[in-house]
Amino acid sequence: MTSPQRPAGLTLIELMVALAIGSFLMIGAITVFLQSRATFRVTESVARLQETGRLVLDMIEPDIRMAHYWGLTNRAHRILGRASATDPAGPGPATCGNNWAIDLDNRIGTNNRYGWTACPGLSPVETGADTLTVRRASQNPTAAAALTARTLYIQSARGMNSVLFAGTVIPAGYEDSAGSSTHRLVVNGYYVSRASTLGSTVPSLRVKTLLTGGVIQDQEVLPGIEDFQVQYGVDTDAEREPFRGAIDRYVDADDPILDPGDAAFIDGAEILAVRIWLRVRAERPETGFTDSARYVYADQDSGPFNDGFRRIVVSKTIYLRNARKSS
Repeated sequence: MTSPQRPAGLTLIELMVALAIGSFLMIGAITVFLQSRATFRVTESVARLQETGRLVLDMIEPDIRMAHYWGLTNRAHRILGRASATDPAGPGPATCGNNWAIDLDNRIGTNNRYGWTACPGLSPVETGADTLTVRRASQNPTAAAALTARTLYIQSARGMNSVLFAGTVIPAGYEDSAGSSTHRLVVNGYYVSRASTLGSTVPSLRVKTLLTGGVIQDQEVLPGIEDFQVQYGVDTDAEREPFRGAIDRYVDADDPILDPGDAAFIDGAEILAVRIWLRVRAERPETGFTDSARYVYADQDSGPFNDGFRRIVVSKTIYLRNARKSS
């Protein structure tokens, strides 16, 4: 007669081995999960910064590409009524300085300074960033019946002088005809503020826009832009030289070759492209992150900031449809 079989079980040693193996597997799974989560958060944060930078570039590119488009004429010096900052006050608002809107001969930016002292931006303005002012004619002509008071227009003519005027009456001798058309003057001035609609500690790219009625409006392009740098692709070859029409160098707005008052000025140099850099900063600090990187671009060498804000630099070169001489 056989005795009944006793039920089998785990010994204490087997149980401890199983618990140890299970613990190691659990720790490994948790570690992989935490690392994957951290990687996802970093990837998402960088992707958002890249999206912000690319969106800003896409928003301002069409305006920059059309810089110094004057309708039926391609030379600002053929537009009568334009004036520089040192000339007597001409038509247009004075809120951004003398003749700021109608200084059609001026190069389109300042280097590492705000420069518009008579035109305060959203305080505090980032004084170390560049500014970019785009002056041009509207793409679509304006009918004579649609002209509005105090609005600036260019009566653009082919083969003769054009004229800049304000209001509803086209100057005598420049009336609308088959050889001319009326275009609204478009002026957009881009700059960086250390504040934004998201708060006083979130930087932003902003723009001053000349509206109908001669009003200048200050509005936000997008928050998160901490620095804005601009350089100009210049062709210094003389007309009819073999390499005329190709960019020789990229220079800042205050480069002597663009300044008619400087001995190094190159008469006939043409600006063919504008290169933009944006340093984009996260809206909030990131827990456990310290920005110890240096950012070297354009004429900048900044950082490390040693704070919790993540940053990236994006850039783009925009070729101008209306190449212009530096004077």
